[in-house]
Amino acid sequence: MPRFTVIVPAYKVQAYLHECLESVLSQSYPDLELIAVDDCSPDACGAIVEEFAARDPRVRPVRLAENQGPGGARNAGLAAATGDYLVFLDGDDTLTPDALRAIADRLKETGDPDVLVYDHALTDWTGEAIRDGLAAQLTEQGPAPFRLEDRPGLLRVTTAAWNKAYRREFMADARFSFPPGWYEDTPWTYPALMAAQTLATLDRVCVHHRRRRQGDILGTTSRRHFDVFDQYDRVFAYVDQHPELARWRPALFRRMIEHLSAVFTERHRLPRATRAEFLLKSRAHYRRYRTPGHPVPLRSRLRHTLVRLGLHRTYRALELAKRLGRWTTRRTTRLTRAVRAAALRLHYRIQRRLPLREDHAVFAAYGNRGHSCNPGALEQAFRTHAPHIRTAWIADAEHHHTIPTAARRLRPGSAAYWTALARSKYLVNNTDFDRRLVKRTGQVLVQTQHGTPLKHMGLDLQERPAAARDMDFTALLDGVDKWDYLLSANRHTTLTWERVYPGTYATLEYGYPRNDVFQQATSQDVRRLRESLGIPEGTVAILYAPTHRDYRRTQRPSLDLDRVLRRLGPRFVVLARAHHGHGGPLATSTGRIIDVSDHPSVESLCLASDALVTDYSSLMFDYANLDRPIVVHADDREAYEAARGTYFDLRAFPPGAVARSEDELTDIFASGHWRGSRSTQLRSAFRERFCPYDDGRAAERVVRRVVLGDTDPAPFLPLAERYPVPSAAAALEQQPALERQPSVVPRPAAPPVVTETV
Repeated sequence: MPRFTVIVPAYKVQAYLHECLESVLSQSYPDLELIAVDDCSPDACGAIVEEFAARDPRVRPVRLAENQGPGGARNAGLAAATGDYLVFLDGDDTLTPDALRAIADRLKETGDPDVLVYDHALTDWTGEAIRDGLAAQLTEQGPAPFRLEDRPGLLRVTTAAWNKAYRREFMADARFSFPPGWYEDTPWTYPALMAAQTLATLDRVCVHHRRRRQGDILGTTSRRHFDVFDQYDRVFAYVDQHPELARWRPALFRRMIEHLSAVFTERHRLPRATRAEFLLKSRAHYRRYRTPGHPVPLRSRLRHTLVRLGLHRTYRALELAKRLGRWTTRRTTRLTRAVRAAALRLHYRIQRRLPLREDHAVFAAYGNRGHSCNPGALEQAFRTHAPHIRTAWIADAEHHHTIPTAARRLRPGSAAYWTALARSKYLVNNTDFDRRLVKRTGQVLVQTQHGTPLKHMGLDLQERPAAARDMDFTALLDGVDKWDYLLSANRHTTLTWERVYPGTYATLEYGYPRNDVFQQATSQDVRRLRESLGIPEGTVAILYAPTHRDYRRTQRPSLDLDRVLRRLGPRFVVLARAHHGHGGPLATSTGRIIDVSDHPSVESLCLASDALVTDYSSLMFDYANLDRPIVVHADDREAYEAARGTYFDLRAFPPGAVARSEDELTDIFASGHWRGSRSTQLRSAFRERFCPYDDGRAAERVVRRVVLGDTDPAPFLPLAERYPVPSAAAALEQQPALERQPSVVPRPAAPPVVTETV
């Protein structure tokens, strides 16, 4: 008997059904059966189901002789189900990666409740996923399992079958089934929640629910929306049949009025000629099911009054008044913003006519994010080696906590921001400043960039429309014309920058300041970082940091981290790091997977790890400075090359072992090849080519050149004489040798700052 039965009704969803079924069968939790019900679909749904059944024995096809709608199709799946728990999924929806494993873990934690409620995200044709606005109801804090009276707010969660897992025996004993109609989820969901003796929640998005441009029921204008009345009749009939549930009538009544109001006010649902009839029928249901003696919440009284009286024209007039109010507010807001923008433009012009402040420097990174990357390391170096310079950092408010107290905090778009851009002598960034910046005579702009280029950049993207998207190459060159200095970590980077960013700037081949910490950190720093991240002592920590995919609308890991760790055993843990442009976690944190996407410093993560697994990320060039193992996982090389392109074939000159699949990657670690002699040789050659200048003094050299006028940089320490701090896994083996090695890198007067990268 499988743990899960996943029931998928399929009707006119041939374009999405493959993705739906694949999302189920590719789950990291394989103990399931998939019942795909062809609801007499006129398209290729039936053939697609048969194809999946032929290739995977877990797929059980059910073909209906006539179309029965979503409810009837689900009932057919229920009749064939054998799993412990029932999970429903619409044919155009998908399960998120590892969803069933998270559900299974939560069921086990909470003692196999009758119903488990989890979250979903709405996705539209653009691929953007927006989490449901009632996620707070799904908190896992507090005792579990529980009864509905302990968490009545669950009645407000979306009344859908596909955001819950149901214990099959409980549903069979209660003889629940789906009625016909468009709103068939309503008389299924409410009775299930009320009848359940044990409930639990999972605060995780497990389903991506697709809102199609056409064909979505909620977006269809039809009289069939009157079906909602029949469904609430069934809900209250169930309550009448079970007197012990009578206490839920007031709450169900309020939910009914909210639901009826939503159908009425969303203008695209009801044909115009039926709107008055719908409100009159709503009035009848209001009077039929209202429970005397239970007051209506203040915020809902107007809505209830209008429904109770059936005031169709009044309701419409108030809705129009609300829309007019919102329109007026938007117009007022736009006008206010326009006036403020004009005032700031005038302020900036005035400030540009005032003298430059020779002792001021302003920094920013990654489009006004936190104190990080090369600008972060340089900001500290300015204060250390040029203490007469007053520094300021531009960042959005949510990143201000990362800025050192010694630096002034500037909010983008503020008057202080424009003053700093107009009057600071030194401007430092790893991307471009505001395009409205007018660089004055005497200002010095240092462009640090944020990595050694493997993927195509700058003007080379003109032939890569998937990667370039809407890049304005004229504006790009206008920005390049403002640069005075451009940083480079190696000759490959210098030659690439000069070709793809042609300009009159001076290239400083001094190394990347953000990598200085790799030569300055100590074993105590490594131990402290691992403890702060929760890495168990004695384990091998793999930093998994894939880069962005230009050919994908949504970013997802190509590795099943749970499966990899199960095969490698308890000695390994993974630090999962999403690309900085993704804005979300890469994986769900479990005992041995630690999602570190929100960690402010990737350099700290590098120091805490024992090995790096990446694909085409420039992080590999920085990580090589630590002289720790690097494994390249390149399972989509052809697609990546076609969309973005690379400057050299990574397979021909890799920093370590190369895996073309998840199985190969697992074998590399299981066999020890990841830190074998061949991997060491490859890494050594890679470091010779790409790490000649990163000896721990890059930031100091930049400050001495740009601020202090020193044109003769300090000699570079050869690779053979550098001793970066060993990883925790290698520390015990290397400790005797390290004790015999002299300290050849001078320690800075101030503690090293760990900064951000790509």
